[in-house]
Amino acid sequence: MGRGPSIEGRKNAEDAKRAKVFTKLIREITVATRAGVADPSANPRLRAAVDKALSANMTKDTIERAIKRGSGADGGAAMEELRYEGYGPAGIALIIDCFTDNPTRTVADVRHALTKHGGNLGTTGSVAFQFSRVGELVFATGGNEAAEEKVLEAALEAGADDVVNEHGESTVLCSPESFEAVQQALIAAGLSAQHAGVGMRPSNRVAVPDEALETLLDLLEKLDALDDVSEVSHNALLPAEAAS
Repeated sequence: MGRGPSIEGRKNAEDAKRAKVFTKLIREITVATRAGVADPSANPRLRAAVDKALSANMTKDTIERAIKRGSGADGGAAMEELRYEGYGPAGIALIIDCFTDNPTRTVADVRHALTKHGGNLGTTGSVAFQFSRVGELVFATGGNEAAEEKVLEAALEAGADDVVNEHGESTVLCSPESFEAVQQALIAAGLSAQHAGVGMRPSNRVAVPDEALETLLDLLEKLDALDDVSEVSHNALLPAEAAS
């Protein structure tokens, strides 16, 4: 009878996954600091990055070191924010946002992942017109009408633009400029988001042919696994079980 992975093996895998998440969060804090000021109360983007890090149980010492690095106080290598546009299998549009101290390495890694999965890099603007930058807050409402109504009422009162209910989730949409105010209002209403942030949302989603779905999911997983990649946006309409 075969034995499953040991407790130690599972713990090592969890530790490695946690370390990768922390690497991405540290880079996000560093770039947010570099783009504004080192004070989260005066830098909304930095405050959002710090909130995300705290929710991932990152220590305040680690966060402070990342801010220090972003301000140039520790003499560390400068981090750059880069965006790549391209296509995955079945012509799915992709926007790949990265934080890196080595653009040559990053573009090579991204190009390799795309090419291996039947995709390719595009030129700047080749797919961006299919997306818009919006604030998103996702709540698990489980298709419960009362829960959905609570989110809708709180969101509209907070100044959100729209609420989309699908796959057992209620997604609150707002402008990037109003994101922080909407988020704080929803928290004050006693609502806890599964995910909250400002990102790229496609104007339309397209169905993925069955024969391309597994390849696309593998590509998205491989891109997310790259340390330099902070976020991947796409216009694929994924099955609920794959999207969750």
